[in-house]
Amino acid sequence: MEQISPAIPLDKSVNEAAALAKQRRLMDSLCSLDSLLIAFSGGADSAYLTWAAHSTIGARSLSVTALSASFSRHDREQAESFIRSTGVRHEFIETREFENPLYVANNADRCYHCKDELFDQMDELARARNFRAIAYGIHADDTHDFRPGHRAAREHHVLAPLLDAQLEKAEIRFLSRAAGLSTWDRPASACLSSRVPYGIPVTPERLAQIDRAEAVLRGLGFRQFRVRAHGELARIELAPEEIPRGLEPAIASRISSGLKEVGFTFVTIDLEGYRQGSLNSLLKQT
Repeated sequence: MEQISPAIPLDKSVNEAAALAKQRRLMDSLCSLDSLLIAFSGGADSAYLTWAAHSTIGARSLSVTALSASFSRHDREQAESFIRSTGVRHEFIETREFENPLYVANNADRCYHCKDELFDQMDELARARNFRAIAYGIHADDTHDFRPGHRAAREHHVLAPLLDAQLEKAEIRFLSRAAGLSTWDRPASACLSSRVPYGIPVTPERLAQIDRAEAVLRGLGFRQFRVRAHGELARIELAPEEIPRGLEPAIASRISSGLKEVGFTFVTIDLEGYRQGSLNSLLKQT
């Protein structure tokens, strides 16, 4: 059987003793909670937090995943796979951010309105089920990027256990692997709205097109990528090590035809490759 390499290689520079000490600090903080609702996207960070809460307070924790047009089919499948494999308590809820014109306008604070809606729904669930606290998966590295959703978390008094323990992304991946979590090497993920440049309205139809476009790349075996939708143009960001394969004539032809089938007129591969929050660079020019 062919050996499949992990999507993300394990960072050998992680100080294992320090990471384990931070994990103990995290577990201690979770043990002190009466009950906890966790915002679970299916990514490595929220999956690790969900597992840690389940391991410490068990049935007193519940992970919650928000369903809307901004949540891709692939992300839902990944979340469901994690839930089945770990047995954590979990529920899907629906959020209505697309009913908010300030979210649809897709200005630089879009993420704030998304998280504000998510935490509104979680606050309501917490009151109905008598959960005493809500948490989400921000960690130490997240504080280095522009993330307006964190303001919504502060306003809703949402806990940040990974950040409080000073856990970094590489440490979360190391500890997730040690715990046997399949999410340890999951590529970074974000909502589909993050693929649309600021100022271009986000609509369910536009996001469904992006979702189908990214399914084409996933079907061709690419692991870390984004399809950024600039109107009729699809700008593809591939991980640097995957760019040479994407530029092979046969593969490039399949990418182009696949993305045109889902509605894009022009298809291009960004030679700078994948980078998180690349559209934030537009904010620095204004």
